[in-house]
Amino acid sequence: MTQKEEIIRQTALAFDFIQKLYLEVSYLIKEIEGTLQEEEEKFIIGRPAGYGISARSSTGLESNNVNLWLLKKFAVFFVPEERTKLERGQTITELSKDLKVLYLRIVLNDINIDEPTIYSGVLYNIQKKPQAKWVSKFESIMGHIEYNDDKIFKKPQEIDYEHSCNVVEEG
Repeated sequence: MTQKEEIIRQTALAFDFIQKLYLEVSYLIKEIEGTLQEEEEKFIIGRPAGYGISARSSTGLESNNVNLWLLKKFAVFFVPEERTKLERGQTITELSKDLKVLYLRIVLNDINIDEPTIYSGVLYNIQKKPQAKWVSKFESIMGHIEYNDDKIFKKPQEIDYEHSCNVVEEG
């Protein structure tokens, strides 16, 4: 086999693998969505820009942006069906003190992990800073969470969880 043929074959295999991985993740998200629809308090998937995921991505050709072409981490959120409305394929979930949002973050590859990781939790007591007048709905926050993920999730084991027990192993 020539070097060119081997490159073509390896490229096809790599893209086939990634496509199958992404499909499995989408099936997982849809399975969670279906389960949440069966609960007493129905939750629907949030749609900040249509039926999709929220991710930090770029199409820039600068070398530091090329690393962002392939989605390695992304998130979806679920909101109470009764607390949101659907307009033009997007959900609008007004911020209020009693709003609870189910958050699902999928990290397929990152410098800080050894294997793919899924984080899930409930976001509540969501408050915006007074100077952020442009934020009126939760959907606006998702892009900022993803864009600032290195700050927000820098040390996920140190996130303060209600009713959790932080166990620190000493070396």
